[in-house]
Amino acid sequence: MASVMEDPTLERHFKGHKDAVTCADFNPNRKQLASGSLDKNLMIWNLAPKARAFQFVGHQDVITGVQFSPSGNLVASSSKDRTVRLWTPSMKGESTVFKAHTAAVRSVAFSHDGQRLVTASDDKSVKVWSVHRQCFIYSLNQHTNWVRRARFSPDGRIIASCGDDRTVRLWDTSTKHCINCLTDCGGSATFVDFNSSGTCIASSGADSTLKIWDLRTNKLIQHYRVHSAGINSFSFHPSNNYVISGSNDGTIKILDLLEGRLIYTLHGHKGAVITVAFSRAGDVFASGGADSQVLLWKTNFDSRSYQDVLLQHSRRSTPDPPPHLSDIHPRGPHLHHPQPTPIQVTVKDTRSTEPHVIQLGQSVHGNMGGSASRAESTAENETRANRKEGKGRREEEVEMAQTHPLEVLSGHPSSVSSTLRHIVQQLDILTQTVSVLEERLTLTEDKLKECLSHQSQILKDLPASRTRRRTESEESESPVHST
Repeated sequence: MASVMEDPTLERHFKGHKDAVTCADFNPNRKQLASGSLDKNLMIWNLAPKARAFQFVGHQDVITGVQFSPSGNLVASSSKDRTVRLWTPSMKGESTVFKAHTAAVRSVAFSHDGQRLVTASDDKSVKVWSVHRQCFIYSLNQHTNWVRRARFSPDGRIIASCGDDRTVRLWDTSTKHCINCLTDCGGSATFVDFNSSGTCIASSGADSTLKIWDLRTNKLIQHYRVHSAGINSFSFHPSNNYVISGSNDGTIKILDLLEGRLIYTLHGHKGAVITVAFSRAGDVFASGGADSQVLLWKTNFDSRSYQDVLLQHSRRSTPDPPPHLSDIHPRGPHLHHPQPTPIQVTVKDTRSTEPHVIQLGQSVHGNMGGSASRAESTAENETRANRKEGKGRREEEVEMAQTHPLEVLSGHPSSVSSTLRHIVQQLDILTQTVSVLEERLTLTEDKLKECLSHQSQILKDLPASRTRRRTESEESESPVHST
């Protein structure tokens, strides 16, 4: 059946990662796309045709999250190596390392003014950092299991977080208190985000559901179950009228939030779809999956007037214009199952030319004691080392190494490296201990102030109490003397 809307189309595919793609984000300048992978590398793809791509090496484990700053001049990445890196996307490949988490860091996100970062971790904490001072500020510690995602609201007043404790928590950034806890999750909450106006949040779960809450009424207003496996990621369109989601079932779903229904199912990846993201303008979106590819899609379906779409669909029971998402207040939550014949879009290889990849690996020490090291080996040394392996796959890497340096290698002996790793681990424990002590000290100070205030009040009341007693004593003695 022909679609009234224009169908989304696959524009390009980007191949350069050697393992599953875990995260992606567009530069606000509309010229670049960043992605992270299980291969520990950060890729920045230039969207212009035939432009070069850049590979940034530095993380020691899987990259779990990536996001451009609002200005587009910085890129933040999180990793299972327990660090967050702040990259300057230039040929120097420099990064600053942030360390305070004691377990894998699952996500990283900028505040909308670009001044702060928020991270979520397997150490059950959410942490907030200063971008300008490049330091840890405070922790939010009420989750009882791994925290999967944390995001700032558009106005920066609220942080939303979700995790394996099956809760979505809302935090007041001024008081640092949890102001709401949504417990309607049927399984681990895998992803959470605000719509662009900040009036609603959505969360997805391992139970294959996607739920949307209105923050002004604290009501669950929409509930979708359109995937056949857990949802890994979703993204609001800037208009707030659509949501795209990626799942372990290997599909991308596009939901129409105004009509409350599934409108497209996209088949492009071989295996799970791990990340999806709209561009800031919403004209394109990206997806990354277990097949190591990043796919760039043209949205298309948002290009026509929504009123025209409704008139041509003629599927609504009322001629009234549809309410905007921020104005929807149904009487109760309602589950949206797939409705008849959502459009299936299956794509094959676009045959677009693969970009030339330049690999960069220099990094600088961060103020938080990061363990990044300067590049000390040449491509020639790497080639010689790799040739000793004598395997086909290694030989391919050797050929690339002859052109560009691949890794940032440390020149320290193994014993020194082991000692340094032990010192870093002890510093991590010390940092966490200091954080706990700071919180306890704050509580102690509050209690001490309360005790001092109470004691001061008692001292003020003491003279009056003595006067009353003296008066009562005199009054009791006066009848005896008169007798």
